[in-house]
Amino acid sequence: METEIQMTMTKKFSDLNLSEPLQKALDETGYTIPTPIQVAAIPHLLDGKDILGCAQTGTGKTAAFALPILHNLILNQRKLDHRSARVLVLTPTRELAIQIHESFCTYGKHLRLKYAVVFGGVGQGPQVKSIATGVDVLIATPGRLLDLIDQRYINLSNLEVFVLDEADRMLDMGFIHDIRRILKLLPPRRHNLFFSATMPPDIEKLAATMLTNPVRIEVTPPATTVELIQQSVMHVDASKKRDLLRHILNDPKLRRVIVFTRTKHGANKVVEVLEKNRISSAAIHGNKSQGARQRALENFREGQVRVLVATDIAARGIDIDGVTHVINFEVPNIAESYVHRIGRTARAGAAGIAISFCDANEKSFIRDIEKLIGLTIPVNTDHPYHSVAVSNSPTLSKGQAKAIIEGRGGGGGHRRSNNSRHRPASRGSSRH
Repeated sequence: METEIQMTMTKKFSDLNLSEPLQKALDETGYTIPTPIQVAAIPHLLDGKDILGCAQTGTGKTAAFALPILHNLILNQRKLDHRSARVLVLTPTRELAIQIHESFCTYGKHLRLKYAVVFGGVGQGPQVKSIATGVDVLIATPGRLLDLIDQRYINLSNLEVFVLDEADRMLDMGFIHDIRRILKLLPPRRHNLFFSATMPPDIEKLAATMLTNPVRIEVTPPATTVELIQQSVMHVDASKKRDLLRHILNDPKLRRVIVFTRTKHGANKVVEVLEKNRISSAAIHGNKSQGARQRALENFREGQVRVLVATDIAARGIDIDGVTHVINFEVPNIAESYVHRIGRTARAGAAGIAISFCDANEKSFIRDIEKLIGLTIPVNTDHPYHSVAVSNSPTLSKGQAKAIIEGRGGGGGHRRSNNSRHRPASRGSSRH
């Protein structure tokens, strides 16, 4: 397997040999400077090589695969077959599927190509109609895709390009059997693109079964997401977490906040408390209808809602600029989820603030997180609900605590050893 370590200082998209209609769309969108993953991936994808990319949403990953796919489609145009697709992008969540579809429509608006998106949670009628005469690019979530295949509304036997996005989240959500079933329905000769934010053994094994002599791309910017974010932990009894959240949100500097819970029920309860205290908020999770989730996201993006309360699965892949704070109302029991959560802030190289409420049962989760990120997260005791639970972590002075909450503090935490077993990739400058 070839490994790509990209150091090229490409200044503009015009250096990447993309077709004129794509360059025009990029110019109209205002994108001129490609992100590191775009610089690394696009030339190889234009050459038709399989790609194994270690990258998070927010690094410019979507454009990294969408642009060369569109370029190659218009170089090799052909008549579409009914109920078929030339390209399939498989992604774990409805929100991410919608975002990817929007990106293809944006970049390919000057091309005579057809794009469609299918996902669960809504009626299938309009989706079936959109693919009836065939499409060039189909973006799909696994469950709805298999439903439509079983009903013979989609045939993948002539597929040319397969993109598996967010592979690690696919496994987390239990989609591995669906993915294997879909892979069996694809033609053996095809172009494969595989993206994952992390590369544990199960992901490496899946990639090995899918890819042929791939180029491996891992972009490691000089400053990682966790190093850009001012992190702190607040020790608090579980019964006092809602009071602490209300107390913190009294500070107007917390302008646009994402609060994470581990469960859908917990997310609803937090919203109830906030609304009773006249703090505008909305929850997104798997039990919400697709329409309700989209409205909540739009209201949050437009500033009509100050606090978005989310579970990990619902929020993965959502890309919203201007998030000032991430609050872990409940500490995730999977350390990698912490990195994904706090990466909702500190976008495009900006600073961000992450605060974790930790009760006695969650202290081991914090230790796992610190081991993963290679940092010791300082404890903030400057709040009225501090628990006397014993902590081995360094504590912040009152001035330091105030500075971090207001966004005036230093870096992410205290450096641990340099042999951290995982270095999460930073988010880049693109929103797509």
